Amino acid sequence: MKRVVIVTPSVYGPDNAATLYGMKARGKNARGVAVIDKRTASCELEAMQDAGVVGIRVNLNTGGANNDPTIGRARLEEAIKRVRDLKWHVQVYTNLTTIQSIKDLVTGSPVPVVFDHFGGARANLGIDQPGFKDLLDLVRAGKAYVKISGAYRSSSAAPDYADIMPLAKALIAANDERILWGSDWPHPNSSPPKERPVTETTPLYQVDDGLLMNQLARWAPGAATRTKILVENPEELYGF
Repeated sequence: MKRVVIVTPSVYGPDNAATLYGMKARGKNARGVAVIDKRTASCELEAMQDAGVVGIRVNLNTGGANNDPTIGRARLEEAIKRVRDLKWHVQVYTNLTTIQSIKDLVTGSPVPVVFDHFGGARANLGIDQPGFKDLLDLVRAGKAYVKISGAYRSSSAAPDYADIMPLAKALIAANDERILWGSDWPHPNSSPPKERPVTETTPLYQVDDGLLMNQLARWAPGAATRTKILVENPEELYGF
């Protein structure tokens, strides 16, 4: 792999120093997705753009946004407003229920919207679970990208997460020009075990990255489709 997209994880909040450091170390073949808040000045956004940042990430799994649709809508609207003139994209970490409630905003967004980790779909619930059709509709219409990444966040069927295959195939079939692959390395765990003291660092998920990536050939058997997912779609979205 020659190209990489580094995404600021939620644990850092709006501190993008690690992302910017990693991008600089990788050079011209790196792009970044930052996390910002209301205190992030426009001049900071411009500096990050010069460094190769091309989008921001909004985590609707925090702050009650997944439980209150009005919070999720407001946060997405604010994110779109902040990046509209920069022509960045907005990457959203959420679930299918919230996607149903923001579907109209995504459809009318002037900037690309990317949903993390299968849009929060659950592998064990299959393609008929509530909200998955709405996600497929957005992908089919070209109104949203979906990352088929972090399979272990949607499935507990380690090590190959075979039960997520129907979701992956359905998304790819809907519109393979709006599908992205991601490793989600180094697999942070945001839900520490109850018995672990809050002062201790939660161990990373133990994931076989090679085995997980090899699933892409099963989800997308055609070489041309995999080229879209791994090469052409990232070129368009991230500006490689």
